[in-house]
Amino acid sequence: MFEWNDVLTFFWAFFLVLPLAAIVHQMGHTFFALLFGGKGCFTVGRGKTIVKLGVVKIKHLYFLDSFCEYENLKYDSRYAHALVYLGGPLFNLLSVLGINSLINAGFLEANQFLYQFSYFSVYFVFFALFPVKYSEHHSTDGRAIYDVLKYGKTCATFD
Repeated sequence: MFEWNDVLTFFWAFFLVLPLAAIVHQMGHTFFALLFGGKGCFTVGRGKTIVKLGVVKIKHLYFLDSFCEYENLKYDSRYAHALVYLGGPLFNLLSVLGINSLINAGFLEANQFLYQFSYFSVYFVFFALFPVKYSEHHSTDGRAIYDVLKYGKTCATFD
């Protein structure tokens, strides 16, 4: 049951931990775009840009949304595009496995932050791979993977 003493945990989770999981997700997409010789960038949030660091833009409402854009892959194939789309969920999954390994090895202690981060990362993996289109030009990672492997259709902007 949600109680008043959970309000601080709620704010911590949704205004710090969730955006960090989103950043890891978008870093995965951008990593693979750069690996295949493309130009990639990602945006966290909506509204006015408050910070731009290299390929990262952080918007005023940083906790609302995140998305990646890329172009001009030097190694331009269906599989390269599929790996760019898979990069976000892959980075989320690897971060959870890494955290669990470090806890099991005794290098980290289990705590609320790591639990919430892992929870949101698994959330990102599940819903990102769910193959749906949000709009004509906006798809989940799963739908983008499906479209590029089956039809050769790329999507330059995705979650």
